[in-house]
Amino acid sequence: MLKAKLKAKLAHGLLLAGLLLTSAPAIAGAPIVAAASDLQFALTEAAERFQQQTGNTLRLNFGSSGNFRRQIAQGAPFELYLSADERYVQALYEEGHTKDEGVIYAIGRLVWLQRAGRDDLPSEDAPLSAVRDALENHASGTTERIALANPEHAPYGVAAQQALEHVGLWEGTEPLRVLGENVSQAAQFALSDDARGGLVAYSLALAPALGERSEYVLIPESWHSPLRQRMVLTNRAGEVASDFYHWLQQDEGQAILHRYGFNPE
Repeated sequence: MLKAKLKAKLAHGLLLAGLLLTSAPAIAGAPIVAAASDLQFALTEAAERFQQQTGNTLRLNFGSSGNFRRQIAQGAPFELYLSADERYVQALYEEGHTKDEGVIYAIGRLVWLQRAGRDDLPSEDAPLSAVRDALENHASGTTERIALANPEHAPYGVAAQQALEHVGLWEGTEPLRVLGENVSQAAQFALSDDARGGLVAYSLALAPALGERSEYVLIPESWHSPLRQRMVLTNRAGEVASDFYHWLQQDEGQAILHRYGFNPE
């Protein structure tokens, strides 16, 4: 019941945000970009800068990498694909849907994110102590949700599951977990009144829109598989998508990604 209420409470706001993000830079004929939702803020800024410099507009769609991988294989009209898991790009290349194997544009990081002002942010030495606290509270009759992206198709969800497994908390948290369709939605869930917090992308924690009302602690990289994020041009890619793909690999594009916590390999 609580999970249903939580999702219902956020659904309208998330839908509106999604519509704004996917349509804000859109004009008829502009190339469509499929991007992992951890890029929501970084790529929007990059696309705006690219437009200022070139006059070319892009249509940005944010969601889970796994869902985009499936849609591209089924013929979706995306020209550029930025995945949070390079394996999805490699699979598309092997199936003949991309121009080449693409390039790694960043290594992602996972964080524990919670509402600001709680005065109980976990320490760097024990970044998932809040999860243990939530389990103890649950045993006493108080339920606080733990948010993460769905591991079935979201790379950050996989990393979150691995981190919880690393500290022996995955199975015990089953009644507390609320799954976002992607990591951006998981971040919204993590900051809701019903949640203790959640495991989400570092890039979202650094974004001003979330940073003003949240606090975070980094999860050790050794607690999960590397989040090797790869981008690639699909076989549908035209000149503008190709230009943006190369622009992201240059100093200015990389500087924007770096500011949101995306570090090169």
